[in-house]
Amino acid sequence: MIPVLLGISIIIFSLIHLMPGNPYAYMIESDAEAEDVENMLEAIGYYDPLPVQYVRWMGGLVKGDLGYSIKFKEPIAEMISRRIGNTLLLSGVALIFSIVIAIPLGVISATKQYSLFDYLATIVAFIGLSIPAFFFALLLVKFFAIDLKLFPISGMRTLASGFTGFRAFLDLLYHLALPVIVLSFIQMASFMRYTRTALLEVIQQDYIRTARAKGLSEKVVIYKHALRNALIPVVTIISLSLGQLVSGAVLTETIFVWPGMGTLIFQAVMNRDYPVIMDATMVLAFMILMANLLADIMYALVDPRIRYT
Repeated sequence: MIPVLLGISIIIFSLIHLMPGNPYAYMIESDAEAEDVENMLEAIGYYDPLPVQYVRWMGGLVKGDLGYSIKFKEPIAEMISRRIGNTLLLSGVALIFSIVIAIPLGVISATKQYSLFDYLATIVAFIGLSIPAFFFALLLVKFFAIDLKLFPISGMRTLASGFTGFRAFLDLLYHLALPVIVLSFIQMASFMRYTRTALLEVIQQDYIRTARAKGLSEKVVIYKHALRNALIPVVTIISLSLGQLVSGAVLTETIFVWPGMGTLIFQAVMNRDYPVIMDATMVLAFMILMANLLADIMYALVDPRIRYT
């Protein structure tokens, strides 16, 4: 993980510093003397060689010092700490929701191959795989928030509501509904197709025919023997999809004005806030790498043939 993370940091740092223009230009007053401007840029290390800037930035990351935002003029660590929990909440609920729905649907679709349910599930899956997340989000906002007024358009809580306790929890779920539907529908389509394909491949194996020949019920054959082996590639897809889930959350959070990492990155990009872009992207990259590590550990739980020593 460490070499991969270092490679990601080099790519992020290089791409950000290849962008034209001076991110500090809008902070400089129009009547400022050119000499004062140059002295200020020199003092903050703007003209230092790129390797020196990279080492200084990475040194701060290792020590937990993420620096200050150019636009918002506050510590980046505090900005990320306020928002990362909201992104984890949104992405986590969407992931759980998609898994809980997709895997049973994939199993039913595989066990009832070429049935009406299988065809309908396939159509829904192809729609989910084809429709862009931002377009689907805009459709939901148009129909359910603006036309029908069933859900709020944006935000995480009702402004000036003063809700506490269980009412505050219900209000949070109320605001979570549309963004979770967007993220989970896209992921659900992929998980369902992979579950169906993996299970169809497993139930053709010899040991499944042997289990049926021994007189085991179909439920035991499918859920105890076939499904555990079929879930191995599904676990891989779920772990790899976390990156897509986070990237989709950037646009989804922006559309629904959800106060998470996606909105923070979008605001940083629009304001050329280079330190925030780099630090927030590195945090997301670390989260994705940790998810991949968790997937490796999950293999041992799903497949009893795998043991780590």
